[in-house]
Amino acid sequence: MAARVVRMSIAPVKSLGLVHPDEVMLEQGGVAGNRRFWLRDETGRLFNGKRDGALQQIRPEWDEAKRRLVLAFPDGARVDGVVELGDEVVTEMYGYPVPSRTVHGPWQDAISRFLGRPLELLWAEDGAVDRTRRGGTVSLVSRASLERLRAESGADRPVDGRRFRMLFEIDGVDAHEEDEWLGTQVRIGEAMIVLNGDIGRCVVTSRDPDTGVVDLPTLDTLARYRREGRTERLPFGVYGAVVAPGRVRVGDIASPLSLSTWQPAAATS
Repeated sequence: MAARVVRMSIAPVKSLGLVHPDEVMLEQGGVAGNRRFWLRDETGRLFNGKRDGALQQIRPEWDEAKRRLVLAFPDGARVDGVVELGDEVVTEMYGYPVPSRTVHGPWQDAISRFLGRPLELLWAEDGAVDRTRRGGTVSLVSRASLERLRAESGADRPVDGRRFRMLFEIDGVDAHEEDEWLGTQVRIGEAMIVLNGDIGRCVVTSRDPDTGVVDLPTLDTLARYRREGRTERLPFGVYGAVVAPGRVRVGDIASPLSLSTWQPAAATS
C-alpha cells in the first residue's frame, strides 16, 4: 500500500494551536506563513509550549495574503485584525539570529492577559521553524509510529499526532519506516523533499494538544525504546528541506525515490 498524507499541520503562531489545511504550497522555505509569528518574554527569550502549555489553548487563524490574524481564546473571546508591522528587531532563537519585526495590534496584549505575564509578539521574516539552518523546513511522521508509541507507553487510546506538531502525517508504512528515508528524496504530492535528520523530542510532546496539560510519558517512553537517533536523542519523526516546490493535498502519495548513503546535513550560517 502506498504511503499517503492523512493530515497536515501548520502553526501560524509558534506554540499556539495548530491549523489543518487540506492543501499547502511547498516553497523552498517550506509553507509560507508557518511559524510566521513567535513570542518572547521580557528578557528576550523565546516563550513556547515548553514553558507554558496553555499556549496551545489559543486557536489562530491566519491569512498570509491579507495579513489577517484571528486568535480565539478558551472563553470564547476573539481578537481579530490586520497585522501592521513595526520596527526591525535584533534577536536570536536557539543561538541563531531570527530577523523579526514588532507587531502593532491587539494580539500581544490579549496573549499576555491570558497567560498572566508580559509577552511580545514578533513577526519572523523567514518564519520561525525549528532546524531551518540544518535543512529542516518540513517535517514528517507516520501513523504507525504513533501507534508504536502508544503500545510502548501502555496508553489506552491512540496517540494524537498533533502532539508532535509535524507538517505531514502519513499512513501506509511500518512503524518508524520514515527513519529509513533519511538521505532520500521523497515525492510528496507535486513537490519533492529530501529528508536530512531525525527530530529529538521535548516535553511539549507530553502535553495534550488541546489543553496543554502533561498527560503522556512521551520522553520516558522514547528513552526506553528509542534513546539514540542518527542526529538527535529521543527521536520521533524526521525533518527535511524542499528540493522542488509544489502543491501537496491530503490524500497525496508520499514515496521515496531512492535510498542513498546517509550523512547528517551540516548547519549553515
